[in-house]
Amino acid sequence: MFDHLKPQPQDKILQLIQMFREDPRTTKIDLGVGVYKDATGLTPVMRAVKAAEKKLWEVETTKTYTGLAGEPAYNAALAGMILGDAVGMERVASVATPGGTGAIRQALELIKLATPEATVWLSNPTWPNHPSIIKYLGMKMAEYRYFDAETRGVDFGGLIEDLGAVKAGDVVLLHGCCHNPTGANLDAGQWAQVVTLLVARGAVPLVDLAYQGFGDGLEADAAATRLVASSFPEVLIAASCSKNFGIYRERTGILVGIGAADGKGVLQGNLNFLNRQNYSFPPDHGARLVTMILEDAALKADWQAELEEVRLNMLGLRKALADELRRVTNSDRFDFVATHRGMFSRLGLTEAQVVRLREEHGIYMVGDSRINIAGLNARTVPILAAAIAQVS
Repeated sequence: MFDHLKPQPQDKILQLIQMFREDPRTTKIDLGVGVYKDATGLTPVMRAVKAAEKKLWEVETTKTYTGLAGEPAYNAALAGMILGDAVGMERVASVATPGGTGAIRQALELIKLATPEATVWLSNPTWPNHPSIIKYLGMKMAEYRYFDAETRGVDFGGLIEDLGAVKAGDVVLLHGCCHNPTGANLDAGQWAQVVTLLVARGAVPLVDLAYQGFGDGLEADAAATRLVASSFPEVLIAASCSKNFGIYRERTGILVGIGAADGKGVLQGNLNFLNRQNYSFPPDHGARLVTMILEDAALKADWQAELEEVRLNMLGLRKALADELRRVTNSDRFDFVATHRGMFSRLGLTEAQVVRLREEHGIYMVGDSRINIAGLNARTVPILAAAIAQVS
């Protein structure tokens, strides 16, 4: 049997991680992997998570299975954080998932189960796992223009033109905030136009919300998702707690489905069924910590305060890098870095320039010049800027 297996393409980011680890230079800089790092290069455990873990250790009495959908308290708390009062909970079904990737996979499985002929529309570019999973599942896929390589902003005209070809029942995947990999985001007026267009086209939105709290704030980052949720008869939302709670390895996510109130039972039953087919019961440790934090006023306040520290740190790094690039290049062509939001920005460098940064300067970034802003600190910002000036 195994003789029939074919080699699979390597994940470019995981390959980059391995190359970085094998690089003996002590001056090397990792801007590839998408995790938050503090000024010392550490991905810290958040204070509220530490406190919740200590409390959980004291009060937890069993490690038996949770339900197929996860713990109801977790689903309610996280769905509430995402949706606010945008939609009545009588329309909301949800399941806990192994991280945001698990939520995306389950969303696509549900789409294939319900409407196998539907086309899934992705922004160009998008997170590489989106098309990878869609292709693996054998689903139809199309792209809509998103990133303007000249301005390093959103190609809104191209986006609107392409989405005008969406057919009724097609699924359009939207990044709720902090677009990965570009860092370029729609403004409120543009979101309103996109929603109006997609409602008219009869599309079903699938929102990927992986970075709530990393862009303009916890509430502001949910605004677009809430607008979508309140505007369509059917919506899917895949969300992750990896970044905003810093619990990457706990694999904590949620898939939210919004439909008609009288169809909630069937929707919930199908979400439960898909969980059973793929992994039976979702992991609970991270979900339990999130629940404890969101339900405890003191823990929630401390978590929100630290999340805001993280967000402001990234904004400060963005401004510092943009300012330093302006200084060393004597141009404004990198000013967009300060206007982008979230962990990532695509710098617009060529693949050859990215290779030079890696080989000559020990600076690692994805081949399309996506950098993880959180991989920088006050010491490395000028190093990166000087290296970019040298190769570009």
